[in-house]
Amino acid sequence: MKRTLLILTTITGLMTAATAFASEDRCNVPMSDWQPREALQQKLEADGWKVNRIKVDDGCYEAYAIDNKGQRIEAYFNPKTFQIVKMKVKD
Repeated sequence: MKRTLLILTTITGLMTAATAFASEDRCNVPMSDWQPREALQQKLEADGWKVNRIKVDDGCYEAYAIDNKGQRIEAYFNPKTFQIVKMKVKD
């Protein structure tokens, strides 16, 4: 009985951790709170980025750009705050 309880507790803990980890990459913002993608483009260009494309993915804005250091970037932004949720530097 103790072994079964321990296994169930472990599985529940792992499932909760996996769910929390997966949700970190998503933006859960109602569409009514989104800023226009043009505003994100203007912000990025003001920061010295050359924006190639901005699209919506998993509730976030996904931007493909070259940053002010010349690196190719794929970045996900919260559509309400424009905070970076996740960013990848491409070779």
